[in-house]
Amino acid sequence: MVHAFIMVKTAAGKSENLLATIRELGRIHEAHIVAGDYDIITEVDAEEVYDVLHTASSEIQGFDGVADTKTYISMG
Repeated sequence: MVHAFIMVKTAAGKSENLLATIRELGRIHEAHIVAGDYDIITEVDAEEVYDVLHTASSEIQGFDGVADTKTYISMG
């Protein structure tokens, strides 16, 4: 099992709508709006690292209003 965090930067005014959409994704364990360089932080649980990367690059980055993502794989 792979546990990871995906940070999501959104366009102005898009965080709340994107939060609901991101929470609907199957691999997303939790998602929250946060203050800082990124607007949403998500926790992801997946079978393989590829699944985490697919969630970030093919799913989350494909949503309208997502400006950038950064993925952190948990090592422990």
